[in-house]
Amino acid sequence: MAFKKINIVILPEGAKQVRQLKVPKFLLLLIFCFFISGGFFLAWVFKDYRSVKTDIPRLTLLQKENSRNQEQIVSLTEKISVIQKKLTELNDFDKKLRMMVNLEPTRSNPHFVGMGGSDPASLRSRTAAEKLNQKIVRSMHKSLDEIDTEISVQMLERSELLSYLNKQKLLLASTPSVWPTRGWISSEFGYRLSPFTGEKEFHKGVDICNRSGSPVISPANGVVASMGTDSGYGNLLVVNHGYGLITKYAHLDKVLVKKGQAVERGQQIALVGNTGRTTGPHLHYEVHLNGVPVNPLHYILN
Repeated sequence: MAFKKINIVILPEGAKQVRQLKVPKFLLLLIFCFFISGGFFLAWVFKDYRSVKTDIPRLTLLQKENSRNQEQIVSLTEKISVIQKKLTELNDFDKKLRMMVNLEPTRSNPHFVGMGGSDPASLRSRTAAEKLNQKIVRSMHKSLDEIDTEISVQMLERSELLSYLNKQKLLLASTPSVWPTRGWISSEFGYRLSPFTGEKEFHKGVDICNRSGSPVISPANGVVASMGTDSGYGNLLVVNHGYGLITKYAHLDKVLVKKGQAVERGQQIALVGNTGRTTGPHLHYEVHLNGVPVNPLHYILN
């Protein structure tokens, strides 16, 4: 079937010959559709252009924000690296300190691994428009979690170390490490000939000669356990220092403290005397460890 045609008459100016074109109807329809489609396409392009032009300031702002985020990642990565270094140094110091006080060393921190993600220098070389590297962010979050865990563990270890050092401090404060009075030793700890019978006997302490009324001080912190009079020791004072340590002071002229009273190292607790079985004024000083008399000179540091 032949296509219907449309005659198009062209009338040129002047006396030129009239021309007539025969165009198939479907071709005119095709040309019309083409121009309509082209119009819609140009309208869509113009609208998209206006949209992009409108979004340019927002995109610029997002690029700046992305650049700031990248800088913050670089800064945070560097800070994490510094914190890791400090925690490592703190761990090394803790191990040395524990070795000095003969305390069991800490664990080797197998869970505490590398911090951060990429090298900060490589982060700086990236363009500001680049999206945040998710792998770096996840790695940094993991590192922060590890830091938090490490800090918690080290706080527990410091508490343990502090408790140990406090106990050692109390032990040192309760150890009779100074002279209870001034003077010279007339009789040492151990076996000797009795000044009264001339026979061999075990002397449980040391005799420190000084004039009557000379001060007697507590050689360590403690609590007055008992005080009284004994036929051999005369006026007797006993101080309990804890940790199995007890000190005794005999032949006193006067006791200056009361039973149950807490005393400190260096505090005056009595006066040298000549009471009981004695050949002259002096202080008989004993140290007992877990109920067994020991040489007091082994505890005196100066």
